[in-house]
Amino acid sequence: MTQAFSSETFSAGAVTQKVEGAQGLIAALIASAPAPELGEKADLFSRLVGSWEVDLISHRPDPILPKYVECEWHFGWVLGGRAIQDVWIAPKRTLKIHSAGEWGTMIRFYDESIDAWRCTWHGPMRGVVRSFLARADDDGIVLDGVFDDEGPLRWIFSEITNDSFKWRAVVSSDNWKTENLIQEMFARRQI
Repeated sequence: MTQAFSSETFSAGAVTQKVEGAQGLIAALIASAPAPELGEKADLFSRLVGSWEVDLISHRPDPILPKYVECEWHFGWVLGGRAIQDVWIAPKRTLKIHSAGEWGTMIRFYDESIDAWRCTWHGPMRGVVRSFLARADDDGIVLDGVFDDEGPLRWIFSEITNDSFKWRAVVSSDNWKTENLIQEMFARRQI
């Protein structure tokens, strides 16, 4: 048996999991770079890889999150460099707020057959799974989806620089003649 580099152990009910530095799930999941076959398509999301501090503003009542909350958002290459995964945490862990908040993750991978990124968001606190198609836009990245509870929904990354970006969620009830802002986030790079 190979010795782990770290041996932090945590327990979740009847199951105990050992988090090991260079083995197991984390080592199998994380990739150091995009897969070469992605070529320039990797550039769309690769600029987000890293850790971000985020200010979230909700523009409609939210049963889980306050109107303003500080969050954290982490992006990285996974699955042999064929996908980018993020972990979004609100409120951020350093605030030590005793609230359920929201922890979620999205996996994005490029699908050559449709020349778009397939993206799936998982929000376990709300029991939500949302699938989007993402493409480059003049100002950034647009993720489009249609959902029973929201109708047409867009998640938009814009004003992307090496150190910051803006994100917003908008809905439309008239085929995008008009849109309503649900949330917006302002991100600052940490790593």
